[in-house]
Amino acid sequence: MSNNSPLDAGTLRQRLAQGETTVGTFVGMASSTAAEVCAAAGADWILLDLEHGAGSEDALRDSILAAGAYGVPTVVRVESGERIRIGRVLDQGAAGVMVPRLDKPDQVVDAITHLAYPPRGDRGVATYNRSCRWGMDRSVLLAEEQASLGVIQIETLAALDAVDEIAAQDGVDVLFVGPLDLSFALGVPLQFDSPVFTTALGRVLEAAHQHGKTAGILAANAALAAGYVELGFRFVAIGSDSTLLATALTEAFATARPEQDQQRKSS
Repeated sequence: MSNNSPLDAGTLRQRLAQGETTVGTFVGMASSTAAEVCAAAGADWILLDLEHGAGSEDALRDSILAAGAYGVPTVVRVESGERIRIGRVLDQGAAGVMVPRLDKPDQVVDAITHLAYPPRGDRGVATYNRSCRWGMDRSVLLAEEQASLGVIQIETLAALDAVDEIAAQDGVDVLFVGPLDLSFALGVPLQFDSPVFTTALGRVLEAAHQHGKTAGILAANAALAAGYVELGFRFVAIGSDSTLLATALTEAFATARPEQDQQRKSS
């Protein structure tokens, strides 16, 4: 494959398998420019969000190219673990897929099966797509090693209870904690320093360690991200394009007009 290709070709999966810590961000604004800015800023990867983000699969086409121009792979959170959803994302050239709301190991097995071509999986075989460079590189079809990163979210009590079994599945590369959903499921909404929540994080980290997988998590800011890295998380997202923009602008406006903001607060 040409060195100037925007395709990841399994590099991100290999980096994580080798124990590297990577940091990225969610992209939900359905803007290829936002994806490019995040990539240009130094992200190890971007995660384009189709579950909660503003865009549809149409957002993939230009965003993957925009990030890939900087050598940054795009992982995509699909709406569900359906075969067609995962297949379309991979055909567009995504480096991997994050699947939300899988509670049981058998559901995880079904979803992960869609990441690989036969005989290891049931991904549809076609060459006229970006992942095969429009038919000019068919090596991906016969590769012995799965190239696509498999990210499974741990965000419900059922998934947490089954985290060890989920981590044991071939093709599951990252156990990714959805902190908002998990904190609500645990009965400690938004209490990320709660002993109940931190104990749950420990269970995810231990399952990942025992099975040679990577633990991942979403952090609201850089300070929290650094703390999660210290705990052992190696696939860490810092906020999203929209939340980072909102935070930066809020702070900038407050700095530029401190007297007006103080008057509003006191009135």
